[in-house]
Amino acid sequence: MYATIHMKTDGNRPMNTHLIADGVTALPCRDADRRLFDELIPLPDGTSYNSFVVNGGEKTMLIDTCDPSKERGFIEALESLRLEHLDYIVANHAEQDHSGCIPAVLSLHPGATVLTTAKGKDFLAHLLPVREDRISVVTGEQRVSLGTKTIEFISAPWVHWPETMLTYLVEDAVLFPCDLFGSHLATGDLYADDKPRVIEAAKRYYAEIMMPFRPVIRTYLDDITHRRPAVIAPSHGPLHRDPAVILDAYRTWTSDEVSNSVLIPYISMHGSVARMVEVLTDLLEERGIPVSPFMLTRTDLGQLAIALVDAATVVFGSPTVLGGPHPAVQQAAYLAGALRPKCRFASIIGSFGWGGAMVERLSALLSGLKVEILSPVLAKGYPRENDIAQLRRLADEIADRHRSIGIMKTG
Repeated sequence: MYATIHMKTDGNRPMNTHLIADGVTALPCRDADRRLFDELIPLPDGTSYNSFVVNGGEKTMLIDTCDPSKERGFIEALESLRLEHLDYIVANHAEQDHSGCIPAVLSLHPGATVLTTAKGKDFLAHLLPVREDRISVVTGEQRVSLGTKTIEFISAPWVHWPETMLTYLVEDAVLFPCDLFGSHLATGDLYADDKPRVIEAAKRYYAEIMMPFRPVIRTYLDDITHRRPAVIAPSHGPLHRDPAVILDAYRTWTSDEVSNSVLIPYISMHGSVARMVEVLTDLLEERGIPVSPFMLTRTDLGQLAIALVDAATVVFGSPTVLGGPHPAVQQAAYLAGALRPKCRFASIIGSFGWGGAMVERLSALLSGLKVEILSPVLAKGYPRENDIAQLRRLADEIADRHRSIGIMKTG
């Protein structure tokens, strides 16, 4: 259970402080109206920014801060704790949604020192108006005593920036991983007790932000598990007081295992590509392969990213526009290449009028994926019987490949 210590408001948004362990206070800040992150990532459920104060009697530490857009409420909540002194500010990650209020905190607590990695110090000095002499470098496995509390730093470069680290409170077994294990949810729930909702949001978060760093993240999961954290307290979304749930989900997402499924992101301008997608979907389902078609003009790109986490095969469908793929399909292919999912196979279907280089351009965008490109199917105009036969061949080829990697029954 947790206690509400104090409530302040940031405009009309409540900002609470909660005791999550003896001497450990969470300062969650909801951002319910935000609909885009980094002006790129859809936020259907808003987001939140979590920071934490650890009081060890002798010294006090603030772990991460808040997005600058919520600075007033964050500072009011921090000041409501009436700290006698603030000795350290931990910057697990330099991105401004976590570091952005550091200058304001330093102005209120001039004796505080910012603790971060060597790369983090360089980033903070360039991203924020913070003097370098206010920043001290900590290294992996280094410990800092606050009196009755011991803080350990875990270096975690490329989760998901090169400077990131995790912070661990030894006595209470609380892990503060910043972005790792987070979710974009502007919920009033402090803890992830609504597990299906939180895991769905965490999978979206993983897909959009963490998936490109899948091999790196996987290397930290055993170390985190061996520490037996009682609480995982990310800086976005609810806290996990049943850490096994989110750790097991991350093991699945970061593994090399793929599902017997096909994802088809597509655009159809005059119905030709839509007909090809319809036919291919039916052919694949007849062969026992679940299919998720995504019409890109109506698709939340976050949902597309979620589907990319597990799918074995992705097939892009596009008409030819000015000699190349439709811009929306081009964006989806670029996104897939940038997110680097673990899918094994890819292909392209589409239509053209007089020619073009659609296949070549889409294939180039997919070069970052370690996939086998299966033979494309292009129809001149509306698909005819010969084109349907080629789609049947592609469906057989996909089924054969799925059987070859053991995710589909033989026969």
